[in-house]
Amino acid sequence: MYVFVRQSLPSRPMSLYAQRGVSAQKEDVHKATEKLDKGLYPNAFCKIYPDYLGGDPAWVNLMHADGAGTKSILAYLYWKDTGDIAVWKGIAKDAVAMNLDDLLCVGIYDNLLFSSTIDRNKRNIPGDILETIINGSQEFFDELKAFGVNIQYLGGETADVGDVVRTIAVNGTMTARWPKDRLVTNDKIQAGDVIVGFSSSGQATYETMYNSGIGSNGLTSARHDVLHKTYGARFHESYDTSLDDQVVYIGPHRMTDIVEIPASQFQAGHPAGSAPSGTSGPVTMDIGQLLLSPTRTYAPLLKKLLTEQFDQIHGLIHCSGGGQTKCMKYLPGNFKVIKDNLFEAPLIFQLIRQASGSDNREMYQVFNMGHRLEIFTNEAAAGDMIRAGQQFGIEAKIVGRVEAAREKSLLLKVGEEEIVY
Repeated sequence: MYVFVRQSLPSRPMSLYAQRGVSAQKEDVHKATEKLDKGLYPNAFCKIYPDYLGGDPAWVNLMHADGAGTKSILAYLYWKDTGDIAVWKGIAKDAVAMNLDDLLCVGIYDNLLFSSTIDRNKRNIPGDILETIINGSQEFFDELKAFGVNIQYLGGETADVGDVVRTIAVNGTMTARWPKDRLVTNDKIQAGDVIVGFSSSGQATYETMYNSGIGSNGLTSARHDVLHKTYGARFHESYDTSLDDQVVYIGPHRMTDIVEIPASQFQAGHPAGSAPSGTSGPVTMDIGQLLLSPTRTYAPLLKKLLTEQFDQIHGLIHCSGGGQTKCMKYLPGNFKVIKDNLFEAPLIFQLIRQASGSDNREMYQVFNMGHRLEIFTNEAAAGDMIRAGQQFGIEAKIVGRVEAAREKSLLLKVGEEEIVY
């Protein structure tokens, strides 16, 4: 058991997340883009356009951009503390997975094109880090090919922009051309559907170590809430120095602090909740490894489900920015979504909450809190989907359901607490 005392903070009128200049719901972004074309299917997880590339009315085009976000700053701190340059391969995976898993949620799993965009401050980020990130991207694509997920790496833009970024920003764009009749548009979501959630943590059969489930969202909060004040003193380049000092690196931990991962956290796919790969009992990792667990891609699993159970998939949601409230944006009508059988929050989120003092309302709006993929389907099909997840070592279960309503709403049940959005 890891025990620590949280630094006391003054009472505050807004969340720590907001005080740090970030937003889980991206209200300003949505307002800035509200006049843009919503594409062919406004409820789909990604914007979908006619086939401008091929001119075939039976096909569509997609181009999607995303990245590792401020997780690259965590990699920078870990690299500075440990000298472990391999940590940057995880950032490469983050930038790819955040694009790929969004496209998976509209049904696309093959014949994708990827272009990277890397902006760095050359004074702080040497060339061998760039090389590690770029090579790490290609290695990830090579791994995915074994599961029939083919992504072509088309290079991209790498710029030295020290006046813009203090460390490094790792992003990418993914493009696809796809048949219209194999899309998941979320328009089939209906009252009576159940929601199958797939765990974001544990160790999938295609992962080499325990995944904390952190993904690539909420890392500004995770970094400042968990890490010790000394990181701000040592690395001014790692944060916005105009922030109030009361919200900068307020946590109890160093990157190299050791934490025990209970065997039960490895979840499905490993008998009796034991750790995989022949190990037994608890596993130890450091705080940096937990915060930097590469974003789990669900590509191998979704390739199987989209080819074998496509007609039973009514909707797909990637619980990224917005956490467990993400589904609200993509409902095709007025429904009440009830999630009353959520996963126990993985250890990393327990540590973040204890360090920050955040309430469940904010935590479940910022982080995925245990599952980053959810499928809306009929109850009869749910069992096969759950078993498919287990084949890949990913715990899955029915986490909720959809009911008819006069307006859109979301109810989360966390222990005895009910949270309404």
